Amino acid sequence: MLSVSNLHATVDDKEILKGLSLDVPAGEVHAIMGPNGAGKSTLSYVLTGRQGYEVTQGGATLDGEDLLALEANERAAKGVFLSFQYPLEIPGVPALTFIRTALNAQKKARGEPEVTAPEFLKLARAKAAELKIDFDMLKRALNVGFSGGEKKRMEIFQMAMLSPRFLILDETDSGLDVDALRIVADGVNALRSPERAMLVITHYQRLLDYIKPDRVHVLAGGKIVASGGPELALELEREGYEKYARAA
Repeated sequence: MLSVSNLHATVDDKEILKGLSLDVPAGEVHAIMGPNGAGKSTLSYVLTGRQGYEVTQGGATLDGEDLLALEANERAAKGVFLSFQYPLEIPGVPALTFIRTALNAQKKARGEPEVTAPEFLKLARAKAAELKIDFDMLKRALNVGFSGGEKKRMEIFQMAMLSPRFLILDETDSGLDVDALRIVADGVNALRSPERAMLVITHYQRLLDYIKPDRVHVLAGGKIVASGGPELALELEREGYEKYARAA
């Protein structure tokens, strides 16, 4: 599904990614762990097309198509989704309006019929119930006045409604208590399928107790320096990143 080869990227003329290569097949969940400043969030922004991140070498494909040649909205229409570490607030725009607009924009870009208001509300009520979201919360301005846990649930709700093919979760566990983490993880796990892949970015192993990865990668110094099974996350929890940072 996703293939990244020798990716180099700069931010404000500073090179952050320095030859990163990574393959995430369909049906698998891969975790990326690493110290602060290693380039984890930069990778997520480069893959999703955020402005200000310049690719200077290498490439990335999704199902064999050049991902980096597409605009951010085109990548979203192809099924790429980013769950932000710090979700944005949008005053004056109800969450339901935002999500329905995004969903129909993607469907239009793919040449699919738009979802009607009754169909959308039926689906939204079902997904909200699964994620233990008060439906009245969805009528409020997007993320405005939401707690950290509510913002993360809203991100997972958007994922459930948009049903993307490639999910990038950037420190989804940030600021969550155990109960909220479990609910969010259940929502993520419900989206696992043979046609979908996920890239989970995290500092800590605790998220991976709830979202079991197929592979774990260590990102340090702008590149992948080690890969392994779930046991690698346990090693990092015990020993930290120092030896990998030195190697990078």
